[in-house]
Amino acid sequence: MEYELKTPLTNNDINKLEAGDTVYLTGKIYTARDSAHKRIIEEGAPIDLEGVVLFHAGPIIKKEEDNYNIVAIGPTTSMRMNPYEPEVLSMGVKAIIGKGGMDENTQKALVDNNCVFLTAVGGCAALYVNSINNVDSVNWLDLGMPEAIWELDVEKFGPLIVTMDSKDNNLYKRD
Repeated sequence: MEYELKTPLTNNDINKLEAGDTVYLTGKIYTARDSAHKRIIEEGAPIDLEGVVLFHAGPIIKKEEDNYNIVAIGPTTSMRMNPYEPEVLSMGVKAIIGKGGMDENTQKALVDNNCVFLTAVGGCAALYVNSINNVDSVNWLDLGMPEAIWELDVEKFGPLIVTMDSKDNNLYKRD
């Protein structure tokens, strides 16, 4: 199936998604990599995580006067977030976007918290930029541009593939 979903995501949104489905997102998504995940756990999130989509990405950003413009944004390897992801998912996050899959602890957290893992296609960094309307804010810029949490206003962001669903299905582990 193919779905166009609006963020923040709800349990009803997640319940209909199954491994193999294609998703396009409209609304807000947030980038978060290793350092941001670690700080969220240590200090609390600078944003309300309820229904949020976190994108494991380190965007290339150009600052022009008071605005930030994204030049490219592609997924980073999600397994780097494995030590932090189960706890972050328990804070209300409904979907994570990345590449390469995640471990059994994160798979269990996806099921326990009714969340999904969406795979973004590597090599499509320029394509994904076309779906970004605006950079609305940035948090924790002291971590550096790739590690900061960027709030992105997106329209039909995708295609994204449901790779690990809330029903314990995982395309990376199919027989």
